[in-house]
Amino acid sequence: MYIVRNTLGTSSSGINHYPATPLCSVVWSLEGATAMASSAGNPHAQKFEPGTAVFNGPQPQPWSTSSLGPAHFMIALLYPDAVHALTGLDMSAWVGKSVPASSLLGMPWQALTAALIECTSDADRAALINIFLEERWEKVSDIADRPHGLLADWIGPLSGLALSSSVAGSRRMAERRIKSSAGLSLRTMKRMSRAEQALMTARAELDAGKISWSDVAADTGYADQSHMTRDTRALTGLSPGALAHMVEHDDSYWLYNIWSNALQTS
Repeated sequence: MYIVRNTLGTSSSGINHYPATPLCSVVWSLEGATAMASSAGNPHAQKFEPGTAVFNGPQPQPWSTSSLGPAHFMIALLYPDAVHALTGLDMSAWVGKSVPASSLLGMPWQALTAALIECTSDADRAALINIFLEERWEKVSDIADRPHGLLADWIGPLSGLALSSSVAGSRRMAERRIKSSAGLSLRTMKRMSRAEQALMTARAELDAGKISWSDVAADTGYADQSHMTRDTRALTGLSPGALAHMVEHDDSYWLYNIWSNALQTS
C-alpha cells in the first residue's frame, strides 16, 4: 500500500500522528524536511532532508513526525516478514527504530530513491515502486502470495505456526521465529489486530450516525469497554472517543482517516 501526503500550498500544521503498528514502512521525502520525534527506540530527534528515504521498523507505541513547513512525501507500507524475506534482517532488532533506508537496505534502494525524485508524478512513482518490488517478490513467492488486507488476515498464518509448533512441543522456538521475521510478539500483533477491528467497526457506526462504544468493544472481542479504552490509549495515545474526535477535526491525524477508510473497503 502506498500513501502520499502533500501539504504544499496549504496551511497544514505539519504534525503527523501515527499509531503503533506491526508494519514496516519506507518514507521518501520528496519536498520539505521532516523531523522524527524522539521515542524509546529513537532517543534523539532526527531530521530527514528532501531526496532521502527513511526505513521504519514495526512500531510498538504511537509516534509522530513534524514537517518543517509544507512537505510532500510518499510512504510504502510493508509487512515485516516480507522485509525479512527480502533482506534477511532480524526484524526484532528494528522494532521502534527509524533509520536512513540507504544505510540499511543497500544500494538498490538508494538507486530507487534517486529515481523517485526524478519522477514527475506520484502515479509514476507508485508504478516504479511496484516494478522494483515485483522483481523481488518473485524470490519470496510464499510471502507475496499470503492474504493482505486486514491485519487479522496476515496474522492468521503466524498463529497457525505457533499453534502447530505448540503441539509439537516447540512453541518457544516458534515465538522466536515469529519475532525474527515479524519483529513483535504474536500477542502484541493480535492486540493491534483487535484494535484495527474496533476502528473499522467504530468507523461504520459513526458513518451511520450513531455509536455505542460498549457495543464496539463487545463486537470486537474485548472483555468490556474499559479493556478497549486501555488498548486504544496504548496504541494511539487517545481514548476511542477522543481519537474519533481528532480524526474528524484535526488534520494531524490524517493517517487514521486514510486507515479507517481503507478498512471499509478491505
